Amino acid sequence: MEAQMQEPEYKETKSPEATMTDINNQTGTITKIQPPVETQDQLRQYGEQVSRFLATLPEYLGNFFNEYKQPLVSIGLILGAIVGVKVLLAVLDALNDIPLVAPTFELIGIGYSAWFVYRYLLKASTREELTSEITTLKSQVVGKDD
Repeated sequence: MEAQMQEPEYKETKSPEATMTDINNQTGTITKIQPPVETQDQLRQYGEQVSRFLATLPEYLGNFFNEYKQPLVSIGLILGAIVGVKVLLAVLDALNDIPLVAPTFELIGIGYSAWFVYRYLLKASTREELTSEITTLKSQVVGKDD
């Protein structure tokens, strides 16, 4: 007995793309495929939803910012301070890698410290002046008069 293999039967159907391809194969014709009407309606609905959202977005953001102004400003200042400190540390690290800059900074620091001690800490009258300046600065920052 001879085994026969049967091939499955396929129905050949033509899709719209296939018919468009057949039409486009004709010389000189270019056809546009128009989406179905229901797809156009869905796109129009999505477009209206997006335009409504974009129309109300500035008002929503304004209300949100007015309601949470203080926390947003605080968070912004904290993030700005963190970024500023990181940049300052990076610049100082880069300067520290340059030869003779680190010893120069050390000499400047020692000189300023010596001047500060001589100017404010050696005499009692200058110590009183420093105390009054610190008290004034403290009252300006805190906002209270002692």
